[in-house]
Amino acid sequence: MKNILLIGGSHGIGLSLARILQKNHNVYIASRTWEVTDLPNVSHLRFDATKDFLDTSELPDQIDGFVYCPGSINLKPFKMLSLETFKEDMHLNFFSLVNVVKDIMPLLSDGSSMVFFSTVAVQTGMPFHTSVAAAKGAIEGFTKSLAAEYAPRIRVNAIAPSLVDTPLSARLLNNDKKKEMMAERHPLKRVGNTEDLAQIARFLLSTDSAWITGQILGVDGGLSTLNVN
Repeated sequence: MKNILLIGGSHGIGLSLARILQKNHNVYIASRTWEVTDLPNVSHLRFDATKDFLDTSELPDQIDGFVYCPGSINLKPFKMLSLETFKEDMHLNFFSLVNVVKDIMPLLSDGSSMVFFSTVAVQTGMPFHTSVAAAKGAIEGFTKSLAAEYAPRIRVNAIAPSLVDTPLSARLLNNDKKKEMMAERHPLKRVGNTEDLAQIARFLLSTDSAWITGQILGVDGGLSTLNVN
């Protein structure tokens, strides 16, 4: 079985992905919390992406897949966003990712795959997304450059979702009217769910995507490319 490392996997997309992967792989989840008891092939490492360095001594000698899940949704007018908020978003989304990638690079096997998360708001400009789009934009540039530098040994791709129903987005979907309004914005007339994103991440980790690297995959209900409203 392959060894897959997830940073952040105690809820949301990461947890859905862990549930899929643990059926056929050894999954290592590094996160601040872990309360799940029904995943026998999952090992948990206590880790805070905002301040800790990953203890690689707790990991196997070889890692075959890596996914960085932590993210933020600070949606406010630019005039209400402090420079500190921009720094915090950049630190959680990007600099912490860079730190982990540096730590695990010696462990990555030939043919391994790394998967990061961006946002539809990088490609499609949206009001109130200046901070998160800037941080995720850094991830997209990092994805392509890293993929070029480590080809053909390691594949690197990113997923750019639209709104997904997770604990992180709960305040945007906390009543039926908001859910209906958000669904209507998308050509497929619904917001995403964690399974939608987990299945794409699983695909990118697998040999089914062996000829894909340096790509930003839009998984957004058609929002970034279709105008049907």
